[in-house]
Amino acid sequence: MERKRRVRGASRELVRVAKRLRTKMTPAEAVLWRELRGERLGGVHFRRQHPVGQVVLDFYCPAARLCIEVDGPVHDGQADADAARSAWLATHGIRTLRFRNHQVLTDLPTVLTHIQIALTQSE
Repeated sequence: MERKRRVRGASRELVRVAKRLRTKMTPAEAVLWRELRGERLGGVHFRRQHPVGQVVLDFYCPAARLCIEVDGPVHDGQADADAARSAWLATHGIRTLRFRNHQVLTDLPTVLTHIQIALTQSE
């Protein structure tokens, strides 16, 4: 059985940033959060704007070690940085799913289906 690696080290400042981000979610993040909060999706718990190491994850399911990122236009020019971040998370046993804002806002059922599939793959 592979041991799950726990990531620690979020600075106090990063925790403060995460708290601020929770109050300033993008419209797409707010839409997705309404579906994830309160164990509404598959009975699993998600956290929003969760600090891990030196990054803040948009949404995180600890039981499945699954990160969900909702990317806006700022991510258009940072594909390499996003890939490096996902790779870093993978070294700590955390899988990453990425969705575009537009996809969440216009095709939420498909987004939720992809998340549910990822949740069942972790069991």
